[in-house]
Amino acid sequence: MNATGFRLSSTLLRVWQGRGLLACLLWPLSWLYGFVVRFRQGLFISGVLKSHKLPVPVVVVGNVVAGGAGKTPLVMALVLHLKAQGIQVGVISRGFGARPVRPASAPASNEVHEVLPISLPQDVGDEPLLIRRTTGVPVFTGVNRYAAGQTLLARHPETQLIISDDGLQHLALQRDLEVLVFDDRGLGNGWLLPAGPLRESWPRPCDIVLHTGQNQAFGGFGSTRKLAPQARNAKGDVLPLAELMHTNTQPHRPVVALAAIARPEAFFEMLRDLDVPLAATLSLPDHFDFSDWHLPAELLASNSSALPLKNSPLVLCTEKDAVKLWQHHPDFWAVPLEFTPEPTFWKAFDKMLNHLHQTL
Repeated sequence: MNATGFRLSSTLLRVWQGRGLLACLLWPLSWLYGFVVRFRQGLFISGVLKSHKLPVPVVVVGNVVAGGAGKTPLVMALVLHLKAQGIQVGVISRGFGARPVRPASAPASNEVHEVLPISLPQDVGDEPLLIRRTTGVPVFTGVNRYAAGQTLLARHPETQLIISDDGLQHLALQRDLEVLVFDDRGLGNGWLLPAGPLRESWPRPCDIVLHTGQNQAFGGFGSTRKLAPQARNAKGDVLPLAELMHTNTQPHRPVVALAAIARPEAFFEMLRDLDVPLAATLSLPDHFDFSDWHLPAELLASNSSALPLKNSPLVLCTEKDAVKLWQHHPDFWAVPLEFTPEPTFWKAFDKMLNHLHQTL
């Protein structure tokens, strides 16, 4: 996404929170969008379009609102929770942001990649690579989630359960459990795209609803999100964030926060909540390609002259951004996100999972 697309996306996010003039002007297109969504759903229900089932249970983690709502942190939490129970888990994902590497004559639906710890984010996507490095479970990406699941099971036949990171609207893959995620935006203005943020009408049937923000607008389970008290760089060095509050530890070195996620300000606010003194913040488009990116010149110079090395900015970023940034900026510091669903969520999830195993 370029700068123009980023500004347009930011504008729509603001528009979607109310039913102002622009949202009303877009409403006729929402009606048309809703008709297309319902028609497509009907084709799957009638069997005109085929939906395929994998031989192991599939848990889909998704949302009905456009933009990130905290799906990937929940996927990682689910994987670690299931691993603790001795369940062999695999993850499939579309791999958003990855560059196509297939021959021009090959259809996109045939493109499936296994995500390895040494994979490049531009080949497999930043979120799948973060999931692989954090959890250590098999992760496969592909536009066709069913093909991705088949390949995963072929290469890792010990897999007992698959989690799909996103894919709620990918009806070509049957699922056994659906976990829907909402952040502080909730339903926005309650309208469908493009007049509102909804990808499909709400309410809709699902198994569990989890809120990843602080405001729980309707039923479901809550969670807590906070940043870890320390950051780390590409070499594995650890930097306690508390040290940034003491000028004798990092003398005269400005702290710059960088985020290329759906809601960058959420990351900045969590840093401020930890009393990290931010000299500047940089918001970039979600899934931004950092291959040719550098810190803006105004952050590297003062009074038209280069800053001495000791005064160069200390850059904090998200873990998701670090998987791309560390290729070019290994000295940047990633701050992990600590995401914890409430205990009642785990009880409900385990109960549904146990019931699912009994019925299979």
